[in-house]
Amino acid sequence: MKSKLLLITALLFIQFVLFAQPLRVIVFGAHPDDCDFNAGGTAALFVQMGHQVKFVSLTNGNKGHHAMKPDDLAARRKAEMKKVAEILGIEYDNLDNPDGELMATIENRKAVIKLICDWKADIVITNRTNDYHPDHRNAGIIVQDAAYMVSVPLMIPDGEPLLKEPVFLYASDRFQKPNPFSPDIVIDITPVIEKKIDVIVAHESQVFEWLPWNGGYEDKVPKDAAGRRQFVSERQLSRGAVERYKEAALKWYTPEQLVNCRYVEAFEICEYGRNPNRQQILALFPMLPK
Repeated sequence: MKSKLLLITALLFIQFVLFAQPLRVIVFGAHPDDCDFNAGGTAALFVQMGHQVKFVSLTNGNKGHHAMKPDDLAARRKAEMKKVAEILGIEYDNLDNPDGELMATIENRKAVIKLICDWKADIVITNRTNDYHPDHRNAGIIVQDAAYMVSVPLMIPDGEPLLKEPVFLYASDRFQKPNPFSPDIVIDITPVIEKKIDVIVAHESQVFEWLPWNGGYEDKVPKDAAGRRQFVSERQLSRGAVERYKEAALKWYTPEQLVNCRYVEAFEICEYGRNPNRQQILALFPMLPK
């Protein structure tokens, strides 16, 4: 009898593994590199585990340069997005709003609602709504305004509403007022950090040209590929250093599990979507230790 029960359990487990639906994750950023910085490592882990990820840039990024013309820059940034999609094995869409002009309009809200519903998202990630950049703020507003509406059939006349409410998450940032980022979920991305560096390096127009010019450190950008990877590691990955979110990370990892952890991505749960409990979070983020 005991052996029969064990056999049935094993068969059920195999059936679950074979037929379980992959998780579907959609990440919204204001610009063609925002998703990569905010969730590039977590996306790599999801894809590595057989789940499906889509990045969406709400603008075409056509103003983020000091020397290029807007149309040429928009084309270049779309090529950078395509390269990232190939590196990560994801889909990468662009809504083509002009950079620096993103507004929380009904049209943009409807477009985001449709994207979330068509993707049948389990997890939605975006910017918080207090940020230095107006496009970042408005991206957060557009997505959080879609959080309830994805379940309203008449808001999606040419698609299906999501009756299973997605979890909406904010990506981490450093801003303190009117309220600081509060990490609810922390993901160890150390095993895929080289892939995150790959996708950041792919945004060459931003990481090695525009941001250094705008920030006044052009002279510190290396010319060689190895030097540039090191440059990204030292300058661009500092906000994801584990020390920054160590206390929150200990809610998900033991001290022993964090010994070799160097980099994390952290997320805050938006109360406008589904508010998952611990077991539900573990199911939604299968890379977390059980």
